Amino acid sequence: MLAGAAGNFVEWYEFGVYGCFATVIAERFFTPAAAGPDPAAPLLAAYASFAVAFFFRPAGALLFGRLADRAGRRPALVLVIALMTLATTLIGLLPDRATAGAAAPWLLVLLRAVQGLCAGGEFGGAVALMTEHAPPGRRGRYGAWQSFTVALGLLAGAGAAALTASLLSPAALSGWGWRIPFLLALPLGLTALGLRTALPGPRTRTSAPDPASSPDPAPAPGIGTVRAVVLGVGRIMGWSAAGYTFLVVLPSYLQSTLGASFREALIATTLANLGFAASILPAGRLSDRVGRRPVMLAGALAVALCALPFLRLLRDPDAAATAKAAALLAAGATVGLLAGPGPAMLAEMFPSSVRCTGLGLAYALANAVFSGCAGLIVTALTAATGDPDVPAYYAGGLCALSALALAGLRGDDHRGPLR
Repeated sequence: MLAGAAGNFVEWYEFGVYGCFATVIAERFFTPAAAGPDPAAPLLAAYASFAVAFFFRPAGALLFGRLADRAGRRPALVLVIALMTLATTLIGLLPDRATAGAAAPWLLVLLRAVQGLCAGGEFGGAVALMTEHAPPGRRGRYGAWQSFTVALGLLAGAGAAALTASLLSPAALSGWGWRIPFLLALPLGLTALGLRTALPGPRTRTSAPDPASSPDPAPAPGIGTVRAVVLGVGRIMGWSAAGYTFLVVLPSYLQSTLGASFREALIATTLANLGFAASILPAGRLSDRVGRRPVMLAGALAVALCALPFLRLLRDPDAAATAKAAALLAAGATVGLLAGPGPAMLAEMFPSSVRCTGLGLAYALANAVFSGCAGLIVTALTAATGDPDVPAYYAGGLCALSALALAGLRGDDHRGPLR
């Protein structure tokens, strides 16, 4: 379980760091050519590079998912964490626009594309590894560790950014300090790589035979798999949208829309991520008892109903700081209700021969469309309309649609063995 979850931690640590430093990255890599007359253009360009990684995820899910389904889980998981660590470290060493000129943003986008490929292969292999080794009746809690390490990674990224910002002057932070959290990915990634290479073997499974142990290769995904992927996207698109709106995009939104300082935005994001982390494992355990459907439906409906009041509370100058802190914790906790049972729910939708490919592709597509574009869409629409409630409409609306897809879950899927 640790070997499966370690890569998620490193991946989401980097995404958390990138989200926190989006405004700094915009200044260092995109400002001169991208700005023009529009002051929001550099931030939009930074979020566009953020989105690029997500659109490479489906390709990574297919590439590494097929490798994991054919050759076993370990080779694919070792390869993706090695490449992810390398790309993240290189971002920390990348020359900015003042040094490399117009090549700087293109090099950043290239490294983000590599990260996207790796992240696309990470989820399917890790979730398959953890859920396939789960004891009977515990797939929810084992799969929840994937989401929990995502929360830990985001918290670690926000914490590293906050610590760096508190220790350095604004000029030093913008000049070179932002690189430090990215470079910390190197020792973190090497630790995760060591855990994965120490796995007993690439074909070790307990709940079902590994397709790679058969002389016949895993069959290519068919119409049934495609249908399950589309349904899976519908079931988790609310999770993707709400997670990125509340946990990743929030710092830049608070700074650009509400005029919060960088440190205030990081504190707010840390509180939301604490609420997210606190609810994931209990939600996974609860879904093993009552099923995936009621827990995930509760999370989707809570976001749909509460997203708008939440943002308006944050904007209220008369609201108490304790009320705002409680709202941030609660917003993160509602996303945790989706993220806790989500990995096990996806694993239960696909047979073992295409599990890594199927669930990885569903997750990658949902994240590409509804997470990777979240910052771009929210920033662009807020700038175009002047409506500060755009993030609430985005997260709440997609969670409402996701609730419709989640309503079709069978109530007993969590009880039977994996196919």
